[in-house]
Amino acid sequence: MSVVPAEVLPGVRVADDDAEETAVLGPRPRLWPSLAAVYRAQLSRAQVARIPLLFVATFQSIGIMVMLRGVVSGGDDARSVVAGSSVLVVAYVGLNLLAQYFGQLRANGGLDHYATLPVPASAVVLGAAGAYASFTVPGTVVTAVFGCVLFGLPFAHLWVLLAVIPLAGAALSGLGAALGLLAPRPELATLLGQLGMSAALLLGVLPAHRMPEVVQLVRDALPSTYGVEAFARTFGGDPDWALVLGDLGVCAAVGVASLALATWAYRRAAVR
Repeated sequence: MSVVPAEVLPGVRVADDDAEETAVLGPRPRLWPSLAAVYRAQLSRAQVARIPLLFVATFQSIGIMVMLRGVVSGGDDARSVVAGSSVLVVAYVGLNLLAQYFGQLRANGGLDHYATLPVPASAVVLGAAGAYASFTVPGTVVTAVFGCVLFGLPFAHLWVLLAVIPLAGAALSGLGAALGLLAPRPELATLLGQLGMSAALLLGVLPAHRMPEVVQLVRDALPSTYGVEAFARTFGGDPDWALVLGDLGVCAAVGVASLALATWAYRRAAVR
């Protein structure tokens, strides 16, 4: 019996290594379609599970402004209170709830489900962060409008929230996702999220000039601070838009860094 190579036989076609690898692996998933799919799924889930908590976040911020109205009459202090209370809604949902969500997802094996889907890790993180940040828009706007009425501040530049919400939301959501994914237990993720939200409350709502110098340094390290500062500057009669853009730029840079950290933490948690 003689052995004849398969490629010399008629009607036999042997695939090369590259074609075989392509056939087995298939095309790589694209980021934007995957991101859109995760975003829609997360937004649909949030509408059902998070609406009561959004009311809590909004009423909490409004209650803080009502409480501080007795000691703050106007001026720069009122601007800080209104801006800080508005961004606090973003911190409550994006930082606190997202840390809890990813902490629970890691604990109950939900990351294994995402790992089997043909979606990049960045799409999972960005889709969840974007959905949670989008969910804060109604509460943030209601809080800002109520604060302007309560403290007699102008409404002319409330449109700047269109930049503050996504940029501050990206920074805080990325940080919340990273905390949830890096925490070894869901209880610790919940604790870290609560501590982060409390820091945004105390350091963002209270006027900075009333704080000790050491606390002001800690405030400068908090991502939400720059969203608060950007929004507060617009309440003046002639806002310094260069400073506003500078604060928003810091928010954007921190958002990119925190989302990159969250993506790395997701990959790290998914392979364990």
